[in-house]
Amino acid sequence: MDDRTPAAAPTDADLLAHGREILRAEGTAILQAAERLDAAFGRAVRLIEGCTGSVVVTGIGKAGLVARKISATLASTGTPSHFLHPAEAMHGDLGALRRDDIVLALSQSGETEEITRLLPHVAARGIRIIALTGSAQSTLGRAADVVVPTGPVREACPLGLAPSTSTSLLLSLGDSLALVTSALRQFTHEEFAVRHPGGSLGRQLMLVEDVMRPLAQCRTARADDTVRAVFARPLPARRTGAVMILDGAGMLAGIFTDSDLARLFERRNDAALDAPIGDVMTSQPTTVLSGTRLRDAVALLEARRLSELPVVDAAGHVTGLLDIVDLVGMVPPETLEIVVEAPTAVAA
Repeated sequence: MDDRTPAAAPTDADLLAHGREILRAEGTAILQAAERLDAAFGRAVRLIEGCTGSVVVTGIGKAGLVARKISATLASTGTPSHFLHPAEAMHGDLGALRRDDIVLALSQSGETEEITRLLPHVAARGIRIIALTGSAQSTLGRAADVVVPTGPVREACPLGLAPSTSTSLLLSLGDSLALVTSALRQFTHEEFAVRHPGGSLGRQLMLVEDVMRPLAQCRTARADDTVRAVFARPLPARRTGAVMILDGAGMLAGIFTDSDLARLFERRNDAALDAPIGDVMTSQPTTVLSGTRLRDAVALLEARRLSELPVVDAAGHVTGLLDIVDLVGMVPPETLEIVVEAPTAVAA
């Protein structure tokens, strides 16, 4: 007969405390690793920065999953990289290695069988090895040209077995290598944009001319055109709520919006409808230069509380119009929600 008293079920407070304990354990280990970094880290960065081939990242199990992420971070921040599965390498994938590559090998113990079996074949090709491992005295550590140690680790797992703290350390050290190398390369926003054309990041790094309405698709007028004549004209295929008033040289003289028209009606200023639009337009409107990042243009829309933003080139010629309607779904919704058209000056 079992006389043990069943343990009380953990409360929500117990679960919260345990979650915090795990985060603190992993966070503390990362902070300790930061203090342990020495000259080997700099040598590893220099090796990666000087690599004329690819940084081939390898690991197996949970370390292999981390290795894939590190490889992806390297590739997206300016360092050519790919992942090599150490077991598959022994069955033909060694052919993916070139003499000008560098191998970045991950193993907390440094004794992972699949990794240690791979090492002689890497060395035989004269390929240099950077190791992320617990000890420089491990098999992996001794075979490596540079060791960036994680140090001794106690896993945050309650059993002390499941890779948790160790994988957090490997990931953090890999990120550090990738991002410090990227900074050393003076990796630019433009280079980042080339590597991230899709998704939210890609959209934020787009240029205004990538999403603006070209001038040929915009509503335009001359300053001496009457308001009535301007609004009687056929609309472009993509309706916009702004008319850009241009001078003879194609320079922006002003802007007149649907909101401005509504205010004329609200004030019963019917006479203005047959007056030149130049009398009621907003002169010197806010503009944005071609080549501006979309995220910066959206910030300008937000700051000035505008719905339309004329785009001009370096000489001041109008090239198109950025319309808030076209940005829905392209930038975070919380940004667009507060962008509304500001009141513009209208003649009485």
